[in-house]
Amino acid sequence: MGSLTGAEEFGVTPDIMTLAKQITNGIQPLGAVVVGSNIYEAYMEKGGPDYMVEFPHGYTYSAHPVACAAGIAALDLLVNENLVQLVKEMSATFEDAVHSLKSAPFITDIRNYGFAAGLSLEHYPGEPLRRPFEIGLKCFEKGFYIRWGADTLQMAPPFSASREQIDAFVNAVGESLNELA
Repeated sequence: MGSLTGAEEFGVTPDIMTLAKQITNGIQPLGAVVVGSNIYEAYMEKGGPDYMVEFPHGYTYSAHPVACAAGIAALDLLVNENLVQLVKEMSATFEDAVHSLKSAPFITDIRNYGFAAGLSLEHYPGEPLRRPFEIGLKCFEKGFYIRWGADTLQMAPPFSASREQIDAFVNAVGESLNELA
């Protein structure tokens, strides 16, 4: 991708945007609702007295100091390590590596955008989850964690991944596919 949000990447200006896992890099529960000034002003002007203006959607984790600290630290790393630019620069490398698997056993479709890829797999008759599970275990044995959902392997390297790390990850997936052929 190479942008902080999908809205920014695609030139969309949403009225309301929700954010969650990406705020803390997935290490601590934290979410946010970001609204445009027109929405904010409508709440402030029409919401009644100041003491009544709030979003009463839950308080269990509201303004949790550890979650907020994790969010600030994740944003600091994102900016200070120039990770958005790194993803922009490395996306073609990741795309080429992932698409090098197109002739690997069981691959029926590959799609990707930025540092996110999905590899659809031919499944065992009546068992669409078995092959992704087996490949996930093989990858884990090689030192890589890979998610799967239904018949699709989901690949998303860390934003700081180097060319060598991307190649090692994709090679482990390819080796795992070949071992099960």
